[in-house]
Amino acid sequence: MDRIVVADDHPLFRAALRSAVDKAAPGAVIDECASLAEARLALAAAAVDLLLLDLKLSDSEGMAGLAAIRAEHPAVPVAVVSASEDASVVRHALGLGAAGFIPKSASLPQMVEAITAILAGDGWAPETAEGDVDDDLPARVASLTPSQLRILEGLKAGRLNKQIAFDLGVSEATIKAHLTSVFRKLGVHNRTQAVILAKQLDPA
Repeated sequence: MDRIVVADDHPLFRAALRSAVDKAAPGAVIDECASLAEARLALAAAAVDLLLLDLKLSDSEGMAGLAAIRAEHPAVPVAVVSASEDASVVRHALGLGAAGFIPKSASLPQMVEAITAILAGDGWAPETAEGDVDDDLPARVASLTPSQLRILEGLKAGRLNKQIAFDLGVSEATIKAHLTSVFRKLGVHNRTQAVILAKQLDPA
């Protein structure tokens, strides 16, 4: 059973996120927190499958909270929730290791889509953060590390995260962390888009 922590200091928005979680992960245990301190306690209490983290909490504003959580709990996927939709903010959050970025303006179906994707090990971000997908594709693929290239090959072969982890002799959490970087470097949101881009480099 999934355990999901929702950290937002606005009760109404926490309710909206809870509704999205209920649809994306029926039966999930949901812990609601109104501050970064409460979120840290929830993360320390038991294993967490996803943290939905507002960038602007009463005791944390900006990327500091995200950076702290990523340092303390690197294996926990963190989806940033923010009123900002600026592409640079989205990229900054993803660059710090966020598994996804959910704008507060997102519709309920979009939130459900985002949470579902992230729980499945994919990344998710608004389309406004995505750059051109073709012009500099070879350079973006070339920017991947050897391990990330092997993970991308695994995705193309249709292998699951746990299978790729076994192939590489690492943990599934490590694969998820690598995937976040792969998606960011390729300028995509999920494994399907990454595979489509990778296949564009295959010879006809």
